[in-house]
Amino acid sequence: MFGISPLGWIHTLGSLPAIPPAFYMLARHGRIVPRSTPGAIYFVSMLIGAATVFLVAHQPVSYGIGTVTILLLLAGYGIERFLGSTRTARYIETICLSLSAFLLMLPTVTEILRRVPDGHPLVTDLKSPLLLGAQGALLALLVVGLTAQIIYLARQGKTAANRS
Repeated sequence: MFGISPLGWIHTLGSLPAIPPAFYMLARHGRIVPRSTPGAIYFVSMLIGAATVFLVAHQPVSYGIGTVTILLLLAGYGIERFLGSTRTARYIETICLSLSAFLLMLPTVTEILRRVPDGHPLVTDLKSPLLLGAQGALLALLVVGLTAQIIYLARQGKTAANRS
């Protein structure tokens, strides 16, 4: 079904559970919150997806995306151990985890467009205007979203400083 191998299904079904908690946390908190139940689900699912990409990838770029995703996850979830609960740590955490969500959605959207509907996919060429438009829209969402997150964190910091 959809031309996905059994190992590909493990990769797909392992990483897809990261999407709902990511959307939930972004909508509710404006960022991915690592120290929460949805944050734990996100981390485990992302790690499964990023690690298994090395077993199913057919293009060199996939290895790069998998490697960068793992590094971003480790940085985002681990930065507080090195810097404590500082503003700098919160910025790094937010940026790393937002980039990881982007790296989840980019191949997800690409693969959906290249495989659905089964047998007659919407996109057959990697240079398709529909695919490039969808990828461009994701990039625009990343830029706008990261900008909004950074502004929000900066305002939070100023508000906290004014209260002190």
